[in-house]
Amino acid sequence: CVLDGDSESEKLLSEIVGAAPYKGVRHMNMESLYEYGSRAGFWRLHRLFTERDMPCTVYACALALERNPEAAQAMVDAGWEVASHGYRWWDYQFVDEATEREHIRLAVESQTKVTGTRPLGIYQGKPNENTLKLVVEEGGFLYNSDSYADDLPYWNTQYGKPLLIIPYTLDCNDMRFAQSLEGDRFFNYLKDTFDTLYAEGATAPKMMSIGLHCRIVGRPGRALGLAKFLDYVKAHQQAWVCKRIDICNHWYKNFKPVTAKL
Repeated sequence: CVLDGDSESEKLLSEIVGAAPYKGVRHMNMESLYEYGSRAGFWRLHRLFTERDMPCTVYACALALERNPEAAQAMVDAGWEVASHGYRWWDYQFVDEATEREHIRLAVESQTKVTGTRPLGIYQGKPNENTLKLVVEEGGFLYNSDSYADDLPYWNTQYGKPLLIIPYTLDCNDMRFAQSLEGDRFFNYLKDTFDTLYAEGATAPKMMSIGLHCRIVGRPGRALGLAKFLDYVKAHQQAWVCKRIDICNHWYKNFKPVTAKL
């Protein structure tokens, strides 16, 4: 956001088709679309999950937590995991190593102050080739999710200490349905994914991740599709709905790499 010193307005993941950034000036419509997520969308999703007693992991930018302490406290009170989504929602592709290192440090420091605990997982979202090294270097993260490479967690030993990779998703993600005017498209894709993995799970358990954004699926017309899917999953007794830190702890307990010193 230009208000935070960025050179251009936000352009990603909104209701505006083909949005282009405005250089050096505010994009008032875009700002209000993002604001919807914190004012209304978050609380709709909060109700959907808490009414069903279903846990989740929130990837939160630390600066956003600072500016919405009421939502941050609601996450903590609900027993959700608050994982790091970086200090700010930047594209780190061409950010120098020292700046990204400092942002990771600030993200941990800020989130600890706001929520009372440090994040144990991180999804930078738009990483570069240095990101994973910096995550390991920071020393306190148990897992990273900047990967889409598998249906199950796996270990990365590239930087000495093994780090668990819990892959995220860009296909079961509401970003792909941002221009869709009905929630059923999202529901049908999630259901087909779940049904495939659930069937395969009879012989080899699988993991399904779903990516949600308060300003997108938090809209009433899309939230209904999500609600239908949550109810569909809840009807399957062999499905474990959990936080990513729960998966992490299960993996550390049962599937440590032989060389790990953990």
